[in-house]
Amino acid sequence: MRWAKPREIAVRVLLRREHTARFVEDLMDTETARHPLAPPDRRLLQELVCGVVRRQITLDWLIARKTTARPQKPGLRILLRLGLYQLFWLDRVPDHAAVHETVELAKQFGFGPQAAFVNAVLRGYARARAATKALLEELKQTQPDLGHSHPAWLCERWEQRWGRDPLLRLLEWNNTPPSSFARVNSLKTDPTQLAARWEHEGVKVIPRAWDWTGQGFVYELEACPALDQVPSFQDGLFYVQDPSTLLAVQDLDPQPGECVLDLCAAPGGKTTHLAQRMQNRGRIVACDLHPDRLELLRDNCARLGATIVESALTSQLEEPAGEPGFDRVLVDAPCSNTGVMRRRVELRWRLRPEEIERLSGIQLDLLCQAARRLKRGGTLVYSTCSLEPEENDAVIQKLLADHREFRLEHERLLLPFVDGMDGAYVARLTRVAR
Repeated sequence: MRWAKPREIAVRVLLRREHTARFVEDLMDTETARHPLAPPDRRLLQELVCGVVRRQITLDWLIARKTTARPQKPGLRILLRLGLYQLFWLDRVPDHAAVHETVELAKQFGFGPQAAFVNAVLRGYARARAATKALLEELKQTQPDLGHSHPAWLCERWEQRWGRDPLLRLLEWNNTPPSSFARVNSLKTDPTQLAARWEHEGVKVIPRAWDWTGQGFVYELEACPALDQVPSFQDGLFYVQDPSTLLAVQDLDPQPGECVLDLCAAPGGKTTHLAQRMQNRGRIVACDLHPDRLELLRDNCARLGATIVESALTSQLEEPAGEPGFDRVLVDAPCSNTGVMRRRVELRWRLRPEEIERLSGIQLDLLCQAARRLKRGGTLVYSTCSLEPEENDAVIQKLLADHREFRLEHERLLLPFVDGMDGAYVARLTRVAR
């Protein structure tokens, strides 16, 4: 049956998620390497797994209503989540198919004695579809954390900062599948040439532009085969990254011939964009803490033809003996990632309040490292994909309090519910020449 295989793999992924710290994206890659799927089935698998993880709390609330809140075995709970997600969030799957296949999966995965129970819960909800949908919409207003499936502490935090309506818009944003964007790599091609390649390869795009991207170099991918099947991607003619990530490079404004430090460089999206802006003239030192991520950066630089990049572990970066040598430094700091929550489906369940405070200490340390390596009159850009003030302007203010030789030129916070893209914070500072 057409829908059976993606559902089976979805159950395997979700079961393995209960017993491993690995991300579901990695688990899906592992399973589909063993059991290859046609592109439509791969998309269905991704929607099922990511949808169930995103809507986890809401799905468990629905289960609790029909089971008098009795705890269910993890495997049985996963099957019920999967069936309910298809009933209420995947309209293209007929109710009878969602119910029947979930019952069959229950038998396949060792829950034969509970198959009638699974059938009763799902059929009961299928009969009460309209009333249940109305109840779910009401829940979004009365209990946003339950209705939009987010941690209560995070909802309270965001509502205190922005108010109820922006909160609801952000929660809705986080639960929508993300768009993909392509940056044209002018080191190897131009928009006209790439458009011809895309037409031949079956890639459909929509031109997009913002005040920091300019015209003709960013495209939304409307329809695209898997990237490993797109020759223009393999040839390094474009790189996939959200337009919010381009703001930091625009603010850094690297010039051909300069010496630039990218302190947290992997996987290389901003690094290769730096090389593009510098027309492959000058020097970029790209650092990262982790060897495996540094290898990924090297691969991306090679594919995109960023020949001026030198890579090194952060621990190997020498302290300046005399006058610092970098004209510009980019610190794209590790952060809580709350601005990209819709791309990282498990983040909401892994993040803890104390993590934000811990990260702010790491971020300040990185900024201080950057400050020591910047020439007088040089430019330092700090960026995160966090929405949290403790990781953004508060970190900048701490740096400025301890380093009076720096001046904040400007800062900008991109908000998903305002700007319609991933959240990001960017601050540009200058080291005063004396």
